[in-house]
Amino acid sequence: HGVPAHLQFRSPGTGARVLGFADQGLAFDVAVHLGSLLAVVGYFKSDIVVMTRDFVRSLMGPKKSTANSRLAWFILLATVPVALFGLSFKDMVATELRSPLVIAASTIGFGLLLWLFDVKGRRNRDEYSLTWKHALVIGLFQALALIPGTSRSGITITAGLMLGLTRKAASRFSFLLAIPTILMAGGLATLELIQSTSSVDWLALILGVLLSFVTAYLCIHYFLRFIERISMLPFVLYRLLLGVVIFVVVTS
Repeated sequence: HGVPAHLQFRSPGTGARVLGFADQGLAFDVAVHLGSLLAVVGYFKSDIVVMTRDFVRSLMGPKKSTANSRLAWFILLATVPVALFGLSFKDMVATELRSPLVIAASTIGFGLLLWLFDVKGRRNRDEYSLTWKHALVIGLFQALALIPGTSRSGITITAGLMLGLTRKAASRFSFLLAIPTILMAGGLATLELIQSTSSVDWLALILGVLLSFVTAYLCIHYFLRFIERISMLPFVLYRLLLGVVIFVVVTS
C-alpha cells in the first residue's frame, strides 16, 4: 500500500507501462481511496471514537491530555510532512521519479530497509510510548512514499520498528496514520474529479469501493493477527521478488 495515487500526482503506473493496459482513471482512484478509508475506519472504529473524544477534550487544556489524545495529535503531526513534500515536489514526482527503474530500485531498497529494522529493532514499545519527535520521524519516513515503488505502510512500519515499536504497534500506528493521508488524497482527487468532464462508469466505481473495502479490511485483520508470529520476512521477500521482476521486464 503506497501513498494513494493522488498524493503521487497522477501519471500512468508501471503496470500500465509494462503490460500496456489503460490507466484506470481518476474516478476509480477516488473509489479505491474511499474503500480503503472505510476499511481502516471500520476496523479501528472503537479506537477512533476514543481518540476523537479525548482529542476534543485535550483542546480544553494540558490537564485534559490522555494517551489517546496524544496519539491523535501525533497522527496529525506525522501527516504534515507528506502534505508539504507532496505539494513541493509534485512536478518531480510526476516526471523524473515515475521511471520503472526507479520503482524497481525503491521496491528493493525499501524492502531491505524493512528487513534490517525488523531484525535489528528492539520491538519492546507500544504506539502510546511515542513522543512528538518520534511522530515527526515517522511522518518524514511517510513522505518517502512519494517516491514511486515505496509502500506507505511499509515505510512507516519500518520507521516504527527503527524507533523500537513492536511489529503490531508499528503496524497499528501506520494504519491509523493512513486515515488523514487517504482523506487528503481522496479530497484532492474528488475536487479534480468534480472539475472533470469525463464520463463515469458507476458500476465500476461501486465494485471498486466494495473490493477495495473487503481486501483492505481483510489485509488489516490478518496482518495484525499474525505479524508478531510471522515477522516481516514474507513481505520483504515479496518486495525483492517484485523489484527484480520489474527490473528484468523493463530492461529486457
